[in-house]
Amino acid sequence: MKNPADLLYTKSHEWVRKLEDGSVQVGLTDYAQHQLGDLVFIGLPQEGDAVTAGESFCDAESVKAVSEVYSPVTGTVLAINEELLDHPELVNENPYDAWFVQIGEITGEEELLGAAEYEELAAKEEK
Repeated sequence: MKNPADLLYTKSHEWVRKLEDGSVQVGLTDYAQHQLGDLVFIGLPQEGDAVTAGESFCDAESVKAVSEVYSPVTGTVLAINEELLDHPELVNENPYDAWFVQIGEITGEEELLGAAEYEELAAKEEK
């Protein structure tokens, strides 16, 4: 499992892993997948799609609800995690390895939180 302390986070519960080539991978946090429950479907965008920071780029459907997933950056989808199309439960099993998309050609990003800041935010929302 990747180390969650090495990631950045959004206030809407996505995680961001910056890659050496300047692109990022995006996924749902452990907190988010617990709130959703068992995932049964993930609707991913297509490679080449443009995404905008703060706007929805896909949805995650669980046995409890459907939730939009928001892009932390503005850019272009370089790759999708096709394994999640057939196995959305991988997000529940290991949320920090189950990335949704890789985004490149980044021109802007939301304010991102460090691990400690994010843990504080999630703890407040738990109450």
